[in-house]
Amino acid sequence: MGRGRGTIVAGRKTVIVIGRALLLALVICFAATVGSRPATASPAQMISDFRLKHGEKRVTLDATLTRIAHDQAQAMAAQDKLDHDVLGRFTTRVSPAGAGRAAENIAYGYESFPNTLDQWINSSGHRKNLLLPGATRVGVASVKSAKTGRTYWAMVIAGDYERPKPKTSPKGSKESKQASAAKPKSSGAESCRLKILSLCF
Repeated sequence: MGRGRGTIVAGRKTVIVIGRALLLALVICFAATVGSRPATASPAQMISDFRLKHGEKRVTLDATLTRIAHDQAQAMAAQDKLDHDVLGRFTTRVSPAGAGRAAENIAYGYESFPNTLDQWINSSGHRKNLLLPGATRVGVASVKSAKTGRTYWAMVIAGDYERPKPKTSPKGSKESKQASAAKPKSSGAESCRLKILSLCF
């Protein structure tokens, strides 16, 4: 009987030791899986991945465009209204970005950006904006409505900043005349008291 108990106790100890080892192995496997899993990509990265698959260039997050997108999302959330013109015309709102070409996507209803992006990808007009040719930068923002709890999203995508055009003054203009008048005069005749055969004395 004592032996039997000893065997049972030894068996239980073996099971407990194996159970602990198995539990430890599972914890290590889980930690390794979670540790190796990439962090959730940023909206700019997700948009870039989509663009690269369709032959367009990568975009980077831009502070000016993010501010413009945030202002739009905030205005839509405040009025609980999905509308591009809630803050004014897009062309006016996007002018601080200094872009030659720009586009905007808006949405509401999804809590996460991946779901919002999927919605835009599956809509021809929004998809076209995501694939804006020559785009290099993007801004994305979301704001939750205090009234309904809906999350409003705005994305603004644009090309490079416009370079200021060099100022050229036409020939004969006031500026060019002033510039030529400012040139120092040669000291030729003033310094010569007596000139004989092109020699000054």
